[in-house]
Amino acid sequence: MVYEVKRKNNFEVEVDIPGSKSISNRALILAVLNEKNTLLKNMLFSDDTRYMIEALKKLGNKIEVNEVEKTVFIIPNKERIWNAVELFVGNAGTAMRFLPTYIATGTGEVVLTGIERMKERPIRDLVEALEQVNVKIEYMEKDGFPPIKIIAQGLNGGKIKIKGDKSSQYITSILLSAPYSKKPIELEIIGDLVSIPYVEITKKMMEDFGVSTIDNDYKKFVLNPSSYNKIDSYIIEGDCSSASYFFAMSAIAKSKIKLNNIKLDSIQGDIKFLDVLKNMGVEVISNDTNSVTVSCNDIVRGISVDMKHISDTAQTLSVVALFAKGPTEIKNVYNMRIKETDRIRACYNELTKLGAKVIEKEDGLIIYPKENWNEYNKNIVIDTYDDHRMAMSFSLAGLNIENVKINDPMCVSKTFPNYFDEFEKIYKK
Repeated sequence: MVYEVKRKNNFEVEVDIPGSKSISNRALILAVLNEKNTLLKNMLFSDDTRYMIEALKKLGNKIEVNEVEKTVFIIPNKERIWNAVELFVGNAGTAMRFLPTYIATGTGEVVLTGIERMKERPIRDLVEALEQVNVKIEYMEKDGFPPIKIIAQGLNGGKIKIKGDKSSQYITSILLSAPYSKKPIELEIIGDLVSIPYVEITKKMMEDFGVSTIDNDYKKFVLNPSSYNKIDSYIIEGDCSSASYFFAMSAIAKSKIKLNNIKLDSIQGDIKFLDVLKNMGVEVISNDTNSVTVSCNDIVRGISVDMKHISDTAQTLSVVALFAKGPTEIKNVYNMRIKETDRIRACYNELTKLGAKVIEKEDGLIIYPKENWNEYNKNIVIDTYDDHRMAMSFSLAGLNIENVKINDPMCVSKTFPNYFDEFEKIYKK
């Protein structure tokens, strides 16, 4: 399939943002560990969450799904005795990384596998961390990469050292399940911790379910044996990463956008992408407990910004940069290279295809926009690399450039299945 974007500027539109993928998959792990049955509300139903739900079902948890009401009701497998089972998680990084520690809290042999790209995404740091507390894990194919087999005999606890520079999801994996270890776990972070806001989401959600962590400035976490038993229902926030495309739409199309199911005091770090856009010229003109409205009336200005902690919005900014006054530098996002695709290289490829001058750095991009897009009317087909964020971010380019087409648009099903339905609302005004 190919989606053709039609040029459109100076409009007002209201869009609905789905539940957060990051929060949804954390909530699923917390719910299957909870001592109470749990009702999750405003659940996101996407590829990544469906893979997680199916994996948790195969691990003996009873899960009732109501996609109309956007709810999931979970009766946990409290014994956590696994049969010998293989779990396929597609290209869902959160599922591949959150599940190993959860599996380690039980007993049994579980294989975790995914699509070919998942088999290229490293998992060694998490494996070696769990091995430090005597979890037995075997690589089934390539050393350091999925698929892996976990021979679970309960999580013993003890001291763990883990690098923090590749993915905060490794740390989240351990934090979520650590309360069910037999002894305290001391988790020491080696080097800088990437994507700290996502660890903050984890800590906040753990507290909501009844367990606090001892945190020494993101260098060491201490978790004592405990249990989740505080709540029996939880509401999933709207996804701030998904909101980023519509925040950016305002900047690119000089338009007024109201985003429902988003709040400025979100626990998600990616809400800070809005601060980046505000520095470029976007205005927040109103907000309440469940919506934010943004507007932009002029060409935004280029910016130099460290996006280490909000790297999931870097592709979105790279497209905004196409239409800014002056260059934009995106810094300190090396971990983008080990996502669904090498996102730095993918952005370089597609931005240059669109006519921008781009310098690709090991940990970022410098983007020099073309001066007159009105003279640029080629038929451009954007490749999406089976990466949902490439499809959504680069769809925005077609608001200002004629004849932009998006290859494989339905790869957005990973996190925002109805993205193009919401996008189409701009043409109905």
